[in-house]
Amino acid sequence: MRWYVLHTKPRNEIKVSQKLQQQGIETFAPTYQVVRQWSDRKKKIRVPYFASYVFVRLSEKDRDLVFCHSGVLRYLYWQGAPAVVRDTEIEMIRTYLHGQEREDVLVEALKPGDQVVLLRGALKDQQAFVEHLSSTRVRLILPVLGYKITTRISDVVPVRTAS
Repeated sequence: MRWYVLHTKPRNEIKVSQKLQQQGIETFAPTYQVVRQWSDRKKKIRVPYFASYVFVRLSEKDRDLVFCHSGVLRYLYWQGAPAVVRDTEIEMIRTYLHGQEREDVLVEALKPGDQVVLLRGALKDQQAFVEHLSSTRVRLILPVLGYKITTRISDVVPVRTAS
């Protein structure tokens, strides 16, 4: 059994995943919740992390079973063969996505003026000061560079001072 990557029609990831699970095929289509604004209402909806892609775990001989759903377009190919994702890579994605939620909860105690260190990206390990917080984002002042940036709360960690 191997993990393959299915390319789906746009906005069909969740439907394809559910349909394949009903057939007994193991799938992985991680999502997150966002609030979308329409002219007459706001609504919480689930959005996939990987737009138009679903991971499926099955044997080589069963690969054709996924095409029973009209939302499935094709397999993703790499160097002329269907792209195979290792179990460890799927677990790393799961761990990262699960861990990110914990980081958001862990760091919610931040307040304007707190000193933090960036965990990821081009400015990794840079120290900054919190200027403003929202529920998921934080605006930072980087005094050494003279920049203000906005990033996810999960991308920063408070600087602990010895007391």
